[in-house]
Amino acid sequence: MKTNLTNGDIRIGFYICHCGHNIGGVVDCTAVAHEITGLPGVVVSRDYKYMCSDPGQELIRNDIREHALNRIVVASCSPLLHEHTFRNAVEAGGLNRYFFQMVNIREHDSWVHTDHAKATTKAVALARAAVLRVRFHRALETTRVAIHPDVLVVGGGISGIHAALTLANAGKKVYLVERDPSIGGHMAKFDKTFPTLDCAACILTPKMSAVRANKNIKLWTYSEVAKVDGYVGNYTVTVRRKPRYVNEELCIGCQECIEACVFKEGKYPDEFNVGLSKRKPIYIPFPQAVPQVVVIDPERCLQLKSGRCKKTCVEACADRQAIDFTQKEEMAEIKVGNIIVATGFKLFDAKRIPQYGYGLYPNVVTSIELERLVTSSGPTGGEIIMRDGRTPQSVAFVLCVGSRDFRTNRWCSRTCCMHSMKLAQLVREHTGADVTVFYLDIRAPGKGCEEFYDKSLKDGIQFVRGRVAEVTDWALTPEEEGKLVIRAEDTLAGVVRRIPVDMIVLAVGMEPQADSQAVRRLFNMSCGSEGWFLEKHPKLAPVSTFTDGVFIAGCCQGPKDIPDSIAQAGAAAAEAMALIDRGYIEQEPNTAYVVEEDCSGCKSCLPLCPYTAITLDGTTQKATINAALCKGCGTCVAACPSGSIRQHLFEDDEIFSEIEGVLTHA
Repeated sequence: MKTNLTNGDIRIGFYICHCGHNIGGVVDCTAVAHEITGLPGVVVSRDYKYMCSDPGQELIRNDIREHALNRIVVASCSPLLHEHTFRNAVEAGGLNRYFFQMVNIREHDSWVHTDHAKATTKAVALARAAVLRVRFHRALETTRVAIHPDVLVVGGGISGIHAALTLANAGKKVYLVERDPSIGGHMAKFDKTFPTLDCAACILTPKMSAVRANKNIKLWTYSEVAKVDGYVGNYTVTVRRKPRYVNEELCIGCQECIEACVFKEGKYPDEFNVGLSKRKPIYIPFPQAVPQVVVIDPERCLQLKSGRCKKTCVEACADRQAIDFTQKEEMAEIKVGNIIVATGFKLFDAKRIPQYGYGLYPNVVTSIELERLVTSSGPTGGEIIMRDGRTPQSVAFVLCVGSRDFRTNRWCSRTCCMHSMKLAQLVREHTGADVTVFYLDIRAPGKGCEEFYDKSLKDGIQFVRGRVAEVTDWALTPEEEGKLVIRAEDTLAGVVRRIPVDMIVLAVGMEPQADSQAVRRLFNMSCGSEGWFLEKHPKLAPVSTFTDGVFIAGCCQGPKDIPDSIAQAGAAAAEAMALIDRGYIEQEPNTAYVVEEDCSGCKSCLPLCPYTAITLDGTTQKATINAALCKGCGTCVAACPSGSIRQHLFEDDEIFSEIEGVLTHA
């Protein structure tokens, strides 16, 4: 496919942006415009301070009309930010929007060089390459893909709950998939929330109940996404539904089956209480669980393991007959147009820092363990009792455990300071104990958080600035007998201190979920170097991913507190809703295509496509590419041994001309 214009018909307009001092402070933009004036086909060559501004765009539109321009090149900043803007300006001037080429002389030139003369020479080379390339651009058109109105939300923490409710309340049908037996996530384990110290359950439980009651939400707990096929607007998702061995439609949550279980007492670690209590093989995760349906642990249940149980639970449920040991795993297939991933985080394992004594000393606990101890629905009914049965009279908090540490995780987990101060105040309230907080820096940036910090200081909580070196039970003085001793630097006093306490609380940070890489591949997303899911743009597209129609919300994107998680969930829901209400999405035409007569059917391209956009036509035995699935990555184009796969906007004559422009000396 060739352009229908000869070189003599080409009329190019070139524009270079000063971008204030971002480009103009390093590159001589006027000199670049002057150099480009002499290139074949260049009719207009201008420099302007802010090309992306309305006057800058108007300049392009007017020149197209006045000078009969049919190709446009703009040298400015990142195409990710402004290519769409300039394409719109070109189209408004009466040209096909793809008769345009953009040159990134900010990130690729002015921001990475300090030598003004060499930076200007490089800008000329890049601009020349674009001018030679744009001559071969073809008229292309975007394609529209219809959007299925249903949405899948993956993860039933506070982010997933809020996203699902936002969409459902707007009249959209939502599938909410959670792998645990109940929705609620980490927030369900909290007693109170900072900085207002209002009841976490009082906030969360109504939203959980609203999910259950909303007719637009299909709630699937104890389920996982197994497979995702399709493309934006038309995803086919396979959900693996694990057997509860209890019929959800028949169970009313009366818990008589739990009482009747042959295990008269709890025997196995209770995951919800982070192992601080025991549960039976048949259980409800926590009192406010949604759905309020019993689940049977197949790894613990005698009937499921050996078939040698009296099945007293079945007898207790004889009226409703909800217990069903014949249940099998089911695979359900659903069609959705958009997916919101809100899979949350996992807490850092404090055993990875052995010098803090977690797992060695019984009275060294994590922040989430203390959270369950202070909660009225927790294993001790809200009483803070150490493992030796005593009430602590002195408690120390160690911050940044697994955060801001090059040995573990370099990032700040953002909530640990405030979470620890909240727990410190609750410890004082419950026990009257002396509380000392060891910190590196106090970070309290949220609304009302600095005031909360001030209140902690006024309430007598002691703050010691310095990293804790170790926790030991070695007593050097009579005051240290029977105590845990923290040895830490005090950078404000300039000394190393030994402080004996009864209980130590480790403020463990957040980490990506253990299966984040598998989830990333499942939804074709990207991860940052730390393992958090990567957004399309940290400022302009914080909930979008590079896969159209897949959005992220909450702590799967990075550590954040509850208000930020909810805000991001609402943003993700709004993005999905915008696509649904529009009814279609326009896709860029920079897709690959197959020249059928050249294709040998060797199948080399099939396993290489990361978007599974290539299939083999059973009749012709030739490769075919689904343009709706193709994202223009170019992998198949580069790998095709016969050269039969090509790509719009990256044709051979375009690429070779661009290379020629870069290599040609001024």
